[in-house]
Amino acid sequence: MDVGLLSLGDHLTDPVTQVRVTQAQRHRSLVEQSVLAEQVGFRSVHLGEHHFCDYILSAPPIVLAAIAERTTTLRLSTGVTLGANLDPVRVAEDYATVDLLSGGRVEPVIGRGTAFPHTFAAFGQDAADARAAFDEHVELLVRIWETDGPVTWSGHHRAALDGVQVLPRPMQTPRPPMWLGAGSVESVELAARLGLWLILPTVFGRPEAFVPVVERYLAGWESAGRARSDARIGCVSHCHVAATSQEARATWEPRYTAYMTWVTEFIATGMGITTIPSFDYDSTVGSMALCGSPAEVLDRMGQLRELLHLDTHLVMFDMGGLPEAELHRTITMFGTEVIPELA
Repeated sequence: MDVGLLSLGDHLTDPVTQVRVTQAQRHRSLVEQSVLAEQVGFRSVHLGEHHFCDYILSAPPIVLAAIAERTTTLRLSTGVTLGANLDPVRVAEDYATVDLLSGGRVEPVIGRGTAFPHTFAAFGQDAADARAAFDEHVELLVRIWETDGPVTWSGHHRAALDGVQVLPRPMQTPRPPMWLGAGSVESVELAARLGLWLILPTVFGRPEAFVPVVERYLAGWESAGRARSDARIGCVSHCHVAATSQEARATWEPRYTAYMTWVTEFIATGMGITTIPSFDYDSTVGSMALCGSPAEVLDRMGQLRELLHLDTHLVMFDMGGLPEAELHRTITMFGTEVIPELA
């Protein structure tokens, strides 16, 4: 099973040391994490995209280009590229550029992201259009990359294209591999119809809840005339690894609790929700997150692999102000003691 390193770039104060690194340090950390990840066996790096909040990672292709200059084999991906908000023509141009600079290593994950009204308002967009805009944008992006020549197209959510040559062209042909970050029926069916691989948003629910989503995706994939062996399915987990389960849980609890409390309030505020549930650390670690010794984490990943037919697992370590030294320790331990066993 392939493993990718994911970061959403939260910029929070460490609740243990009370240190908040600078924005420059936080961005530099993304590059250094990626260099380390390649050295210890990760296949890919995935950078999130948010705007107007304390997730300060807003320009993934720029950071991926910096990572490309420091790595040689690491696949360069996202988690997710905001398909409903971004112009697909610019997405095609930006990621084709990174593909050229990296020697053909781009592999983006496209998703609707969060339908926060403030994000759409700041971009001059209507959140009510997110579903339709997302579907249209994804289809146009695929068409641009699969068309070797001028593109003629018309839709409802951007200006028409009349024989427009979108350059540069990506190095990978007929196009870079693309994933859809999807948990809804509509998005899963779109991914299957267009031949895109699937990343499940498993940080937002118990793994068993996504079994019907996987079944729907595979059924759609095969009904489109594609071989099952060509489909790929991945999931996402928050993760922390230490020598023992007790050490892992104790060192992670204050940072993960601070992060998840912030995330819960962030989502609730963004969606206009007034009743905010408290975060239950033990319950989350026992169900959705991966936290423990290498053997315990490996066992949990094996269970998820069987349950959801996974061949890719994205793991996220750098939440809640975790200090750089401790972050590098857990990434290294995961890479040297978990990834070889997954192979």
